[in-house]
Amino acid sequence: MSVTPASPTDANLDRLTDLIAAARRAGADAADAILVEGLSLSQAQRLGKTENLERAEGRDLGLRVFIGRRQAIVSSSDLSPAALDELVGRALSMARGVPEDPFCGLAPEELLARETPDLDIDDDAEPSPETLIDWARRAEDAARAVPGVTNSEGAQSGWSRSRVAMAASNGFARAYGVAHVSISASVLAGEGTGMERDYDYTAAVHAEDLLSPEAVGRSAGEKAVARLQPRKVRSAQLPVIYDPRASRSLLGHLSSAINGASVARGTTFLKDKLGQRLFPENITVVDDALRRRGLRSKPFDAEGVATRRREIVKNGVLTGWILDLRSARQLGLETTGNASRGTSSPPSPSATNLYLEPGRLSPAQLMADIKAGLYITELIGFGINGVTGDYSRGAAGFWIENGQLAYPVSEVTVAGNLLDMFAHVAAADDLAMRYGTDAPTLRVDGMTLAGQ
Repeated sequence: MSVTPASPTDANLDRLTDLIAAARRAGADAADAILVEGLSLSQAQRLGKTENLERAEGRDLGLRVFIGRRQAIVSSSDLSPAALDELVGRALSMARGVPEDPFCGLAPEELLARETPDLDIDDDAEPSPETLIDWARRAEDAARAVPGVTNSEGAQSGWSRSRVAMAASNGFARAYGVAHVSISASVLAGEGTGMERDYDYTAAVHAEDLLSPEAVGRSAGEKAVARLQPRKVRSAQLPVIYDPRASRSLLGHLSSAINGASVARGTTFLKDKLGQRLFPENITVVDDALRRRGLRSKPFDAEGVATRRREIVKNGVLTGWILDLRSARQLGLETTGNASRGTSSPPSPSATNLYLEPGRLSPAQLMADIKAGLYITELIGFGINGVTGDYSRGAAGFWIENGQLAYPVSEVTVAGNLLDMFAHVAAADDLAMRYGTDAPTLRVDGMTLAGQ
């Protein structure tokens, strides 16, 4: 992996270093600061007509100061010398008035990132407005061309680029850039009360990694048409197949349950499961902040700690939590380099590129032996109890009959307990890195379906 060192002449880093020095002179025992500069361009159209074309630029600075075990955070978009002087005074005044937090503080020097890996996440090739308009037009045209599509909610395209600079009184001072580009389309099929809606989208760091606008639109149209004339089904206990668009939600529930803040508070059903088997032996879940061109990649976390690739579930066993410094100190552990923050809030733990490794069976093979079951393409609601793991969500998709998709289904609820669900997960071989949190098609046996 090639390495690009942080530039000592970076103007933003110089500004932050000066601000931290001013905070120390004014009475802070320690301080850190983050400066985010952002540029975005977005376009939306409906029925072939542009509805919105917007360009936005902005920058925001956040300063965190420590007085003993007290901390305060202030932010400002005004970076004039007078405003920054006022920012320092306000931060110190706030810090003197807040309760002590025995777990706050900067990273020790030995944990700081020593280099800035080149992850190829900063594409500064800004597309023109005409390009974005063309992408959205082509996506919507392709969606509306699908037989059975009767209306459109529109298509969108967008590009953004941010430059993040961080510095702290522990000697850390580095910066990196990150870009994102996307295309989406949403259309309706059918008429009157029988209309159905669906969508698709593609997102990447580099435009060359996007799906074509035509592929996005065609997929959105075909998904909408396939949902026409849905049926209701009777309540039963059956196998469920999660389409990749829905299966990623199971990883989201896992991520929330092993978040260090929840573990430290004891408000997660996995609080006592470290080192225990949660999944079948052939299941591995990875959190990889260093994935090249990853949608959530970053060379260091929001506390300046070096990031890395971690197998948080290995061969079915839960191997670790998602930690920042504060939650790690509460648990008597070491941070995993998963701190995330904005300019007006303290760091908190957050996953990066999270994915479940693919299995060996195709999706068709995964459901070939299912006599009756549900193939889920959409989940509705957030009926998850993080303390008990109880799971209940509205769902739509397709009925499985003798291993084949038979007809569309709507207005059902799928229920279970996440511990039981994790223990019975089987993965297909179709993993695609599309969202930042990704899983292949998944099968979970023994789910409860509540229908008519």
